[in-house]
Amino acid sequence: MNATTRTSEHGLSKFHRLLLDQVGHEFTASHQYFALAAWFDDRDLPGLARVFYRQSLEERDHATMMVRYLLDNNVSPDIPDVGAIQTDFTEPRELVALALRQEQQVTEQIRQLAKAARDEHDYTGEQFIDWFLQEQVEEVSTMSTLLNVVDRGNGNMFDVETWVNRELSDHGDAAGAPETAGPSVG
Repeated sequence: MNATTRTSEHGLSKFHRLLLDQVGHEFTASHQYFALAAWFDDRDLPGLARVFYRQSLEERDHATMMVRYLLDNNVSPDIPDVGAIQTDFTEPRELVALALRQEQQVTEQIRQLAKAARDEHDYTGEQFIDWFLQEQVEEVSTMSTLLNVVDRGNGNMFDVETWVNRELSDHGDAAGAPETAGPSVG
């Protein structure tokens, strides 16, 4: 562990404290995406359900990547509680708008992690978080585009499903992704 690691009231650097918090945020995002997927699944929208089930697994993997990093850096991963999730919706647009807001919030959290690593001269932390910064560009872009497609669909979910099945069906491996704690499901 480098000299900047143990500096706070909990014996951890700001970066490591934020990373521990982020584990909880990622697990909460995973649960939220699972709830969105189940909502779509219950309404016979399998393309949208598949997108959000996959997102749920991806967020879970992000949390386990962070846990692996903490373990590899001798930081005990005290796993935070999962936050509250929303399950009451009336129309598909609400779910996609929530997903976009969630990705925008995660992007800001990841930026704060990058800033903390840089401010503390934690070069390995900065390198680790760089992959997540790049990942968030893709996540926000995908949800923003999906929201635009839902809006253009003007309530015609058949057209949205057709677009989703055509444009979001190929989900390649996350090249250069950090290792997970335990097996990856992605």
